[in-house]
Amino acid sequence: MASRKPPVSAPLTFDLPESLIAKIETCRKGHALKTASEVVRLAIEQFDFASCEFDRDPHRQISVRVSAAQRTLLKRCARQNDGSVGELIRLALESLPVKAAGASKKKVAR
Repeated sequence: MASRKPPVSAPLTFDLPESLIAKIETCRKGHALKTASEVVRLAIEQFDFASCEFDRDPHRQISVRVSAAQRTLLKRCARQNDGSVGELIRLALESLPVKAAGASKKKVAR
């Protein structure tokens, strides 16, 4: 029985932000490479995987109540911006200023 050799290369599909795709193109030209695959292979060859640390903020799922009007607003904005309701809520929470303890409280519409 003949031994089976692994393929020389295999396709790998993954999502990247457009800014990183633009960087691939810039690096391709700068390094005089022919394809995006060559750029990725070069990056893999040069990267120190032994000492890499992922910068991930742990996620946890929560449930909250919002008004029907807020739910409609979130769904409409998510659809218009090709995003998700979760992304919009994260953006809204990130932009919310933190008040010092004991600061005057403003009533929140329910």
